[in-house]
Amino acid sequence: MSVDFTKPLAALLRPESLSDFIGQEHLLAPDKPLRVAIELQAIFSMIFWGPPGVGKTSLARIIAKTSDREFIELSAVSAGKADIRKIIEEGRKQKGLLQDYRAPILFIDEIHRFNKAQQDYLLPFVEEGVIILIGATTENPSFEVIGALLSRLRVFIFKSLSEDELRTVIDLALKKINESQKLNNKKSKKIDISTESIEFLLNYGNGDARKLLTLLDNTFTLYGRFDLSSLKNSLQSRHLSYDKKGAEHYETISAFIKSMRASKPDAAMYYLARMIEAGEDPLFIARRMVIFASEDIGLAAPTALVVANAVFQACQVIGYPECAINLAHGVAYLANAPKNRSSYDALRSAQADVRAHGNLPIPGLLKNPDTKLLKEIGYGRGYQMYPDEAVEFLPDELRGKKYFSK
Repeated sequence: MSVDFTKPLAALLRPESLSDFIGQEHLLAPDKPLRVAIELQAIFSMIFWGPPGVGKTSLARIIAKTSDREFIELSAVSAGKADIRKIIEEGRKQKGLLQDYRAPILFIDEIHRFNKAQQDYLLPFVEEGVIILIGATTENPSFEVIGALLSRLRVFIFKSLSEDELRTVIDLALKKINESQKLNNKKSKKIDISTESIEFLLNYGNGDARKLLTLLDNTFTLYGRFDLSSLKNSLQSRHLSYDKKGAEHYETISAFIKSMRASKPDAAMYYLARMIEAGEDPLFIARRMVIFASEDIGLAAPTALVVANAVFQACQVIGYPECAINLAHGVAYLANAPKNRSSYDALRSAQADVRAHGNLPIPGLLKNPDTKLLKEIGYGRGYQMYPDEAVEFLPDELRGKKYFSK
């Protein structure tokens, strides 16, 4: 009953051009930056950052095809320096021989899994134009990609697919399945799908087209239909492992953070245990705890940041399995701590004013009178270390503005 015995449905539906591509309108709609670059063939090294199943690999392939460049795909999980060296040596050889050398696109999936030395190794070849690097990552590149390399790459943020976009994916999948059925058996009945089954798929897919298509493919292979019962049975027929690239990764860390925020230590500990048992990177968990300590606890218990940083350092030094105890200690403290987001909210409010008003003139009393002339024109005049509350330190345009809500 399978659609194709040699290729999964997700591979059969992989888009070949921008006109076939679904989603990422903020990057690929007319006049949007990435579309303009592709149409002008002004191809540069870049990072695609976003959740799984949203088209990062497919778009990299389209860019290579559109710009008539060789596409070389590596996974950072399995590739090493020797693999890159081989590609670089061939590229340098071709660059020396060809006047119109077109650098190949080296696509590295999960680039965040490359260590510092591997990332450093890529630097000169990106700069020389021997390769055009496109890295894909589900992790924030600010944390996972070294600064020297990141400064040479443009970062494009990919979004989860919307429900309407996933509906389009389902329609295309059904069309492909029915075409296959017609070719294999002219008398075969048209395969359809109910509204409730579509809703189930949308909830299950959660913005991830690949995850949705895999379930469709498995269900059709097993049952040859798409009613709610067959979809659920197909889902239960396989072991649902924790995929560090998949939706469960994001759903679990979200549940973990929200449980701590709501001061639910039992729930927080449960989601921590799920991540630990699945082998989640302890530094990934600890890093989120450091952020949480300032964002959600803040001034209510300033020592939370000290505890979270100590947990992070312990995970770096000790590693699994023992650092799980450090994580549990930190989670118990953070979940039970009082919460106060005033520092976080104040920062975001101040940032909004900076973006809206730009660099407003700093009041004269706050400027250093480093020279006689500066003193004469009023720099530092009226400054007191501990002034009355009525003395204004903000620029005139923001006089009286309050960022902290006490």
